[in-house]
Amino acid sequence: MRRRGAALAFALALVTGIVVPAASAAEPALRPVLFGGSERRLPDFADLVEQVTPAVVNITVVSRSSAEALPFPFDENDPFFEFFRRFGIPLPQIPGGRGEAPVQRGLGSGFIVSSDGYILTNAHVVGEGGEDAEVTVQLADGRKFPAKVVGADRRTDIAVVKIDANGLPTVKFGDPEKARVGQWVIAVGSPFGFEHTVTAGIISAKSRRLPDETYVPFIQTDVAVNPGNSGGPLFNMDGEVIGINSQIYSRSGGYMGIAFAIPSDVAQEVKDQLIAHGRVQRGKLGVVIQGMDEELAKSFGLDKPEGALVASVETDSPAGKAGIQPGDVIVGVDGQRIVDSADLPRIIGRRKPGETVRVELLRQGKRLEKRVTLAELEEETAQASPGKKPSGEPAAAGISVRALTAQEAKERGLAEGGVMVTRVTGPAALAGLRPGDVIVAVNQQPVRTPEEFRQAVNAAGNRFAVLVDRNGMRLFIAIRR
Repeated sequence: MRRRGAALAFALALVTGIVVPAASAAEPALRPVLFGGSERRLPDFADLVEQVTPAVVNITVVSRSSAEALPFPFDENDPFFEFFRRFGIPLPQIPGGRGEAPVQRGLGSGFIVSSDGYILTNAHVVGEGGEDAEVTVQLADGRKFPAKVVGADRRTDIAVVKIDANGLPTVKFGDPEKARVGQWVIAVGSPFGFEHTVTAGIISAKSRRLPDETYVPFIQTDVAVNPGNSGGPLFNMDGEVIGINSQIYSRSGGYMGIAFAIPSDVAQEVKDQLIAHGRVQRGKLGVVIQGMDEELAKSFGLDKPEGALVASVETDSPAGKAGIQPGDVIVGVDGQRIVDSADLPRIIGRRKPGETVRVELLRQGKRLEKRVTLAELEEETAQASPGKKPSGEPAAAGISVRALTAQEAKERGLAEGGVMVTRVTGPAALAGLRPGDVIVAVNQQPVRTPEEFRQAVNAAGNRFAVLVDRNGMRLFIAIRR
């Protein structure tokens, strides 16, 4: 065995130029490696893995869909049947009777957070099965337990399940804020059904914002994460959980070097609420916001594109009652800076309903402060109705508009009026203005008729911002001629 290791080291040196000293009987936690003429040290994860893996579990979810049964393409003795079953790929129908409802199988990972059986995982691992889903947890020692879903929060993709057991090994939590880009981390999970698979890598970035994800500042890693790793822990070198592996960026469905984990501090806050209440309570400000780019910042007289631009304020919302208006730029909450617009929902979402916060904002160049008592955030159910797109007369800056009819204003809930964009060319089109948009203000001055719109645009100079109602949503668009 030692000869084989020596030969391998020699071959490695010839190919890569890296000289690896022979391993001793008791290998150190950091193994010295000669690279480029200087000694570097690479981590040995063996002791760490032995320490943390007992608290990592495999989670299987089986549910019978109410959809009409489909013919099963493989016989039970077919090798492909075992392949589908083994790797948790959804089976359209399990043989056993004509017309039987399809059986859906899901596979994921999790980790034990209390010795009496509470387990953290992803909401998408357990949340799709419905009330008839059977959730099974397999421990590292091979024991299996039926599990109950205590609660799931789709906004953060966190879920808690409970098994009837005691004296279980648990994980330790670390502080993801102290984690640094470039530090080593490991993931433990069940990719494609291979339980307790360990992969390693580094933290690639922090506070990543993903599309349609406004409550989680993701940790990005290059750790190999594949289907089945979802819900598994991300450990630092001290054996502490700093994240929950949740998503991958992939064009193939498999590992491509970019994975995302939910920070453990976010997960712990959600876990505590799910265990206590079965759901998560979040504060609600009652505004629709958009990000600031350089052109918008200049239009609002700001030195740099920071803050959250208020596009609209909900009627009778906490923000409306406190006097926050469309066009305000929120730059802080209780002293916490809002650098990116995504910072605002994260900060407000971590506050409790009924809590009063101090909102710092800029309004036409003046710094103001509003005290807002938050409401509770509910699931969004409102749907916008589509608008009509008839033609109109040309107006300034390549934008053709017409007056709204009384019926259109009523359908869109635009008591203040506005003008309908019928045709757009040039810089306005490049800025993102579309036919069918309703312009309700130019540089925060309301416009109700095409003539008011033309006057406002002609008086605005080379740069102006229009407030647009687009299918029920408000947004500002900066236009530079």
